[in-house]
Amino acid sequence: MSERRACRVIGTHRKSMRYRSTRDDDAGLREKLRELTNRRRRFGYRRLHILLRREGVLINRKKTQGIYREEGLAVRRRRNRRRAVGTRAPAPVLALPNQRWSLDFVHDQLASGRRFRVLNVVDDVTREYLAAVLDTSISGRRVVRELTELIAQRGKPGMIVSDIGTELTSNAVLAWCDQIGVEWHYIAPGKPMRNGLCESFNGRMRDELLNETLFLSLAHTRVEDAAWVEGYNHERPHSSLGYRAPAAFVAELDKQWPAALSPTGSATQPIASTALMRNNGARL
Repeated sequence: MSERRACRVIGTHRKSMRYRSTRDDDAGLREKLRELTNRRRRFGYRRLHILLRREGVLINRKKTQGIYREEGLAVRRRRNRRRAVGTRAPAPVLALPNQRWSLDFVHDQLASGRRFRVLNVVDDVTREYLAAVLDTSISGRRVVRELTELIAQRGKPGMIVSDIGTELTSNAVLAWCDQIGVEWHYIAPGKPMRNGLCESFNGRMRDELLNETLFLSLAHTRVEDAAWVEGYNHERPHSSLGYRAPAAFVAELDKQWPAALSPTGSATQPIASTALMRNNGARL
């Protein structure tokens, strides 16, 4: 196809097809910009443009931006490295109550559509449901108050495990840990199964309570939750405890407690892992 016909088809003037730029190739400017970029590796084109003007190179900012892009001098963004908080996994603990507590939040809504949240506190060894803090909003100070009341009833835990939620990493929580001397282990970001016991408990709670009940108000929700907690601790068979209820398992530990201490007073109770005393042969 001839040039004349091609230009007629695309609606372009023939002079524009034959035009050849007479502008300089800006080789010196490009070299100067690359030199500045090597010296100032984290500078973008705006700051480099100011440096060029300081050295007497008076050009339009858009021209600096165009050359900057053509030369591939864009600043590479640095990605934040993921850092695990604390150790890879909590250390094994003695097979006794109050050795390690797990904390996590679960969310739901009322019949009116108003959302609420529940802070669950679980004993990792006995699988007891220790506390349910239920409200529309729970701050770090509220977490501290509830844990202080729980410790006054049950005693201080050896360790607390949770994720890195804003309420659980607040200054109030950190100051409280230093004040009473409790070790707080934060799991690595994006690794919920490192707090698997509480995550599993949240799943049971959602399946057996939250998804089965229409909550009319916060007061109604607290009543239903308290009734479910009572049944969970005293009636519900737990597979990892040999299909015993947590309360029955705690009663057996209380009977074994005198034999768990040596004459010197040091604990000789077996070590409990995250898969505590699972009895696969005792299925109902």
